[in-house]
Amino acid sequence: MTDQAWPWPPGAATGIGSLPGTDIAEAQRIVLGELPALPHLPELPARGPGADLIGRTAGLLVELPVELYAARWRIAPRPGRDLRRARDLMERDLDQLAEQAEGYAGPVKVQAGGPFTLAAALELPIGGRMLGDPGAVRDLAGSLAEGIREHVAAVTRRLPRAAVLLQLDEPSLPAVLAGRVPTESGFATHRAVESGDAAALLRTVVEAAGVPTLVHCCAPDVPLELIRSAGAVAVALDLSLVTDLDPLGEAIDAGLGLLAGAAPTRPPSTGRAPTSAEVADRVRQLWDRLGFPRRRLAEQVVVTPACGLAGAPPRYAREVLTACRDAGRRLAED
Repeated sequence: MTDQAWPWPPGAATGIGSLPGTDIAEAQRIVLGELPALPHLPELPARGPGADLIGRTAGLLVELPVELYAARWRIAPRPGRDLRRARDLMERDLDQLAEQAEGYAGPVKVQAGGPFTLAAALELPIGGRMLGDPGAVRDLAGSLAEGIREHVAAVTRRLPRAAVLLQLDEPSLPAVLAGRVPTESGFATHRAVESGDAAALLRTVVEAAGVPTLVHCCAPDVPLELIRSAGAVAVALDLSLVTDLDPLGEAIDAGLGLLAGAAPTRPPSTGRAPTSAEVADRVRQLWDRLGFPRRRLAEQVVVTPACGLAGAPPRYAREVLTACRDAGRRLAED
């Protein structure tokens, strides 16, 4: 592997995105306090429609307005109240980030749904998921690419000294590639998307962002080579779902960074959060099994929770972020 500069400092830790609660000011304070090396823009889905992954990302789309219909997001004929709410929430979040992180000069991460997770969830005006219409999926990817470009620019304007890092959430990508996404009736599934086509559309969004981009996928069978070929600098995984080490080892050896989801998102039966030593050991054990030298670990790997923390008790969520931060520092001291 050639030497490269990672878009985060050695020993960094970050969150995947979501946190419990509805107070964005408090959530942003927690993130900046607990994750100073790589803070992120928190997502608070408990605030309701427009704060969820799909609604929040759909609010970024350009010339593709959305609305809620029967508790599902679908493409709308014109902008309306639901879209305004999603955009207002995002604007409020960005303003809070700018206020609390004023003068911040390090990397900062923002998250958005990827094109295939969006296509598997958004519905067409006539019904049915966008995923069932290849032309609609291409239009969606183009709209998302432009929206994310504008979103990154908005963050950069508010934090001119920071370096923005983009995370695309693609939990549905393995199901899309395998043809496992159900149709509206539930009696059939949508046709699988070819790997090459998926990589090309994902690359459209990555290139439009214009900043280092990682793909997060908290599902089994993450398509690591596809993600790397799309231009992503890193992949975020739940370590408990990694069963085949060879593809991960090949991707890391080829230069892909790893956001290692090493802390459970829900309290275990004991009720206590993992210690930083336990989190660090979990990351070290994986790295050692992959056979890479320890000196590369703290540079190429960022410690994270296994996935979002929206469903966790507030105290546990904060303790997990603290454990990830201190685990990253432990790895940097190895």
